[in-house]
Order: sequence, then C-alpha cells, then structure tokens
Amino acid sequence: MEQEAQPLGSRPFRVTNRQVLAIAIPMALAYLTTPLLRLVDTAIVGRFGDVALLGGLATGAVVYDVVLTPFNFLRSGTTGLVAQAFGRGDTPEEKAVFWRALLMAAISGLVMVLLSPLIAVIGEWFMHADQPVAAAMDIYIRIRLISAPAALINYALLGYFLGRGNAALGLFLELFMNGMNIAFSIVLGISLGWGIAGVAWGTVCSEAIAMIAGMTILVGRFREIPKMSCQHTFNRIAMRRMLHLNGDILFRSLALTGAYVLFTRQGAQLGASTLAANAVLMHVFFAGAYFLDGFASAAEQLVGRAVGARCQPAFSRAVRLTAAWAFALSGFTSIVVFSFGERFIGAMTKAGDVRAEAVSYLPWAAFATLSGVLASQMNGVFIGAAWSREMRNTMLISCAVFIAALFSFGQMFGNDGLWAALHIFLLLRGISLLSAMRRRVRTAFAG
Repeated sequence: MEQEAQPLGSRPFRVTNRQVLAIAIPMALAYLTTPLLRLVDTAIVGRFGDVALLGGLATGAVVYDVVLTPFNFLRSGTTGLVAQAFGRGDTPEEKAVFWRALLMAAISGLVMVLLSPLIAVIGEWFMHADQPVAAAMDIYIRIRLISAPAALINYALLGYFLGRGNAALGLFLELFMNGMNIAFSIVLGISLGWGIAGVAWGTVCSEAIAMIAGMTILVGRFREIPKMSCQHTFNRIAMRRMLHLNGDILFRSLALTGAYVLFTRQGAQLGASTLAANAVLMHVFFAGAYFLDGFASAAEQLVGRAVGARCQPAFSRAVRLTAAWAFALSGFTSIVVFSFGERFIGAMTKAGDVRAEAVSYLPWAAFATLSGVLASQMNGVFIGAAWSREMRNTMLISCAVFIAALFSFGQMFGNDGLWAALHIFLLLRGISLLSAMRRRVRTAFAG
C-alpha cells in the first residue's frame, strides 16, 4: 500500500510513438462512430418516407447535442485527474476520481430527466419548426433524455479507462454500444414499426447496456484496490478541485460551441445558399477534427501521467510526439480534402447552387484542420495537466478577437471574411495555449 502512494517524481517513464498511437487510433475510431451512427438513424427513419419524421430526428438530435455536449467535461476532466494519479502510482486516488465523476454524472443526468419536458418545449420554441416536425422532435427528445444518466456515466467510464491508457477498452465499449444501438433501432424502429420513437428507445437501451457492461468491468477491477472511506473519496478539497477543473472545461466547450453558432448565424445573413454551403464545408472540417481528437486524447493521458509522476522528460516528449503526429495527419487530411473535396461536396448535396458555392470556398475548409491542429493538441495537454484556468482565459481572449474579426471581415469580404475570422480563431487558440504552456512548465516541474 505504501508503495502505491509514493511521493511525486518517483515514477519516471518513457513516452514512445507506440504509446501515442495505441491511444490515438482507438479514440479516433471511437469518435468517428458517432457521425456514422447518425447516418444509420437517418436511414432507418427515412424508410418511412415521412419528411416530418426526418426533420424531427435532425432537430431533436441537435437539441440533445446542445444539452449533452457541454457535459463532455465528465470524460476529459476524469481522464486528466486519473492519468495524474496513475502517473504517481496512487491507485486508490484513481478509484476515488471515478466515484466523484460518477456522482456528478448521476446527479446531472437525473436533473436532465426531470427537466426533459421543459427542454423539449424550449427546443421546439428555438427550432420554430412546423407542427408535424415539432411533434416528432418532442417524442425524440423526451425519450432520448431518459438515457441521460447512463450517457453521462458512460462519459465518466470512458474518461477513467482513457486516463489509465486503456483506449482499446474504451473503443470496445463504444463499438459495443453503437452496435447494440443499431440492432435495437432496427428492431424497434422498423420491425415493430415504432419509427422515430423506436430509434430513440434503441439509443436508451444501448446506453444503459453499455453502462452496465462498463461498470461490471470496473467494479471487478476495483475489488483488487484497497477500500477507501466515503469521507476520503468525497472530501471537500478533492471535490472542489474537480468542480473547478470541470467548470473551466465546460466554459471552454460552451465558448467553442457559441463561436461556431455565431459563424453559422453570420453565414445565414449572406443568403440561404451560402448558409447551406458553409454547413456542408463545416461537416468536412469536423470530420477531420475527429481524427485530431484522437491525438488530443493521447496528449491528455500521457501529459497527465507525466505531470503526476513529475517527469519533465516524459512531458516534453509527450507534447512533441502528439504534436508531430497531429500535424502530419492534419496536413495529409487537408491535402486529401483539397484534392477530392468536390467529390465529397457532390456526395453531400445535389443542389447545383449550393455545390458551386461550396466548391468556391473549399480551400478555406480544407486547411481549417491544419489551422486548428495546435489548438486541439494543446487542449489535450492542458486538460491532462489540469491547467484549466489558462485554458479558460485563452479561450476568452480568442473568442473576443474572433467576434471582432467576424463582424469586421464579414462586412468587408463577405463569406471569405467569415472563413478568415474562423482561421484566426483557430490559430490564436493554439498559439496562446502554447505560450501559456511554456510559462507553466517552468513551475510545474520545479523542485
């Protein structure tokens, strides 16, 4: 027991390319399953030939994402704190971090279930859809939110496994959950004829089963770890630290979402075809970003482990290797999108005017992944190191510059100005975080 609670700096380790890829590749694949699952849900509902059902599914999914996505801090915050405990060999603290995250996830999920009627009403008001679409959306949201506790607990489970470096297990659980989701949605939605309600219930069932599977694996592992009192596990200082870290990550997520919403809003002022073209191009950009998130996850685990172990060589190598792989992949992705972007656009829209406009702005979207790679990787570094204050402050500065650039450049250069402002936003986030990292490293490993 005493050996597992060694002092900081007693567990140096070496970071290798194999370690980086062992985390990044499974996590990138896990993240990519989400948009693929959306395509399956759309195909299932589309078999009924009812436009209102498709509209209800699309708008309901947007509302659900707006409500659930900010709680991603339950995954990333847990990853950083578990990785730090893992780095210093404090196995009981790894266990305690998970139980704290589980408590937050369960409470937050239950609150969402209770508020689901209100969330559905607000969502319908905000989307301002026709009555048939609003009715389908109402059904979807109310059912989907039943799974909120399980969904948030799954965030915490994934965060724990990733913090331990078990990305392959995290990928397995994601594939298992999404495979069950597809199976349940087909049976309930098509075979039983439940339509959009069947798709929603299919997701609820798969989230619950995945939670049970993950908890079964985890409880089995926890039996080998010495028990800790509830007073120690949920002590005020530790809970305050987790809340502070998660609050800053939440702020960062909300600000980032707000920036993309504002970009979309300003594009809408330039006409329907521009709005649609930008939506298509943003799908291209986000697809590339899913791959980069895998290397950000690798940075979270390896940097957190290095900070916990007080091993500066491991920290420096983790930053260098994850950055090198992320830049190489983003450069390759940008070239592929630039070269074959017209085909991608043609596959996503058949409207001639939208397709032509999207092609004209394709270079902006193709190289947005390259502009955003440093911000993505640095976010992983700061989450792993739990340097949340700097992450929050740099995001605030970047958003202020982005808003100023968006309105000024948009008026002067139209849609080109909007895309230029987005690139400035992405670059500034990365550069400001890199500068802040250099200052923090001087004190993080001192002494």
